[in-house]
Amino acid sequence: MIVLQTNRFRKSIKKFHTNQKTDLDDAVRAITAKPSIGDAKIGDLSGVYVFKFQMMKQLTLIAYTYDEETITLTLLAVG
Repeated sequence: MIVLQTNRFRKSIKKFHTNQKTDLDDAVRAITAKPSIGDAKIGDLSGVYVFKFQMMKQLTLIAYTYDEETITLTLLAVG
């Protein structure tokens, strides 16, 4: 599986501490194992999934898209 990051995602994770990056890595591994784990958005955001996870005891969201044809996961934003 190819995992890509947008510039927005990349800039967001630069500000994270090491223990936050560990939680984020675990969440990305969960998404890559089962891409349909997130909640699918509807309307203008159709095709975008949102995965909720705990980062340092705080609810955090990852927005991503998944293309089954090319087996590509694109990480859009985290916050």
